[in-house]
Amino acid sequence: MSGRPKVRILQMEQLLSKPAIRKPARIDGRRLRSERTKQLIIEAFLALLREEATIPTANQIAERAGYSVRSIFERFPDLIALRVAATDYTLAQSAALAPPRHVDGDRQTRLKSQVETRAFTCERGVGLWRVLLASQEESEELRLRVRLARGRTVERMELMYKPELTAVPEAERKQILIALEALTDMESWARMREFHGLGFEEACTVWIEAIDRLLPPTPVASSLAQ
Repeated sequence: MSGRPKVRILQMEQLLSKPAIRKPARIDGRRLRSERTKQLIIEAFLALLREEATIPTANQIAERAGYSVRSIFERFPDLIALRVAATDYTLAQSAALAPPRHVDGDRQTRLKSQVETRAFTCERGVGLWRVLLASQEESEELRLRVRLARGRTVERMELMYKPELTAVPEAERKQILIALEALTDMESWARMREFHGLGFEEACTVWIEAIDRLLPPTPVASSLAQ
């Protein structure tokens, strides 16, 4: 990834990870109500995605949120803009609710922690992810967010499996990360849950065992330190 898309993704990372610091301002009740309405529309959109395999219409979103269709388009110029806003909200929420855990644990502890965190993210977000994949050709903003989400997955695995990955040459490390990102794609989780009928814990076990086989051996020094 290089050039303009990489710069845009870095800018998005900064916006999503660092809340803007604003000077105290006079409270505008009408503006607060409008922002609250916007938030409820986003939450209604996400709730519908978790329930149905189809992209909700403006009428469905409005009905779920308890507002008119006009209210949606007063706050979002179109449904693509709503999808962008919902994605940003989800990315920020995921970062806040799922920080890295057990980074210094032993191999099995790190495997379990990373897989469970990823599984919860997939469980909540597969509906939105499918919308992003279906809509990304319509919007550069959505394409950038797909790249950002995938990049975050790779970064998390680099962090969680650092002892194993740093023990191999760079070319091999890159291949392993590509395989791990593909293995833990949201659709991979959805297939285990929907097509194969696995329960949450069963699906986690499949991922843990597969990742364990893909990872290089844990260096002895790291094992002893843990």
